[in-house]
Amino acid sequence: MAEPALFKPLRIGALELRNRIVIAPMCQYSAEDGCMNDWHVIHLGNLALSGAALLTIEATAVVPEGRISWADVGLWNDATEAAMGRTLDSVRRWSDMPIAIQLAHAGRKASTEVPWAGGAQIPPQQPHGWQTDAPSAIAFGESDVAPTALDRDGLRRVRDAFAAAAVRAARLGIDVVQLHGAHGYLIHQFLSPLSNRRTDEYGGSLENRMRFPLEIFDAVRAAFPAGRNVTMRVSGTDWVEGGWDIEQTVEFAKQLERHGCGTIHVSSGGLHRTQKIPVGPSYQVPLARAVKNAVGIPVVAVGMITSFEQAEAIIATGDADLIALARAILYDPRWPWHAAAQLGAKVRAPNQYLRAEPQRFKGLLVGK
Repeated sequence: MAEPALFKPLRIGALELRNRIVIAPMCQYSAEDGCMNDWHVIHLGNLALSGAALLTIEATAVVPEGRISWADVGLWNDATEAAMGRTLDSVRRWSDMPIAIQLAHAGRKASTEVPWAGGAQIPPQQPHGWQTDAPSAIAFGESDVAPTALDRDGLRRVRDAFAAAAVRAARLGIDVVQLHGAHGYLIHQFLSPLSNRRTDEYGGSLENRMRFPLEIFDAVRAAFPAGRNVTMRVSGTDWVEGGWDIEQTVEFAKQLERHGCGTIHVSSGGLHRTQKIPVGPSYQVPLARAVKNAVGIPVVAVGMITSFEQAEAIIATGDADLIALARAILYDPRWPWHAAAQLGAKVRAPNQYLRAEPQRFKGLLVGK
């Protein structure tokens, strides 16, 4: 029986992935002043035993004002670095899964309440609130406080913060940096003409709107060790007429490849309140396919990938090189085990869990 495509190893630069399943970054809204705590040990440690190929730390703010919510993880000073280091030390004691981190700045979508408390923007004058920044002074929601348009000093400050966070990530031994250029956050805000109305060299044409995102990428690429990957998550479309679309995404992907990007992770939406998303199984896969057809670097597909055969088909047909799981692996933290059993593959498991292997799937679990 041929090895399932989903479980074929993949090498990206110096990074060896055991299979094609990656764990997407998932915000936990549980940090204290940007610092990880015991919740993150439990959460990341659980996922690190899943049998996936790569674990991605949630959107991690490069400056305090870049957090989505007041409870987001950060990597902007010694305290946040030390807290993340303690968490990673605990996870790595029992797992050798490679670890990535998503570095982010929420831009105009920052200063919000945690989702289970409503998720609304918190005005600057209220506790847990602050003034947001963006390419242009255009609020995300009608009732939101408008952001401050970043001036040249602000642009430099943000760019330098991304680079400084990459240096901290390297010190922590993180294998991959992913830049969050999707879901309506700051990098995406620069890319989309719906949120970027600047009249300087950072606004207007596609070339100008890509300029600051590429400057951030270059700064991070220069700050992160040459042997480790820097990648980008993008929204393939805003799902709004006149907004960012797949044709522009393809051009951006080509530029990222020229600048040394390791992989491109293709999601969608998040920039505009009027978006109309045709949600359904694999609904974002065509966006990943369009990018994959245009670049020579690996592409990650994500979005309502829940079944094992569905994931196998995405890889086997060449629509993408990897699939990313988020909600599906929160619901089923052993999803890769079950996929391997269904498809006739083997998967890595802790020695302590080997006796969990069902009799009918002898040889499924492989220890260290």
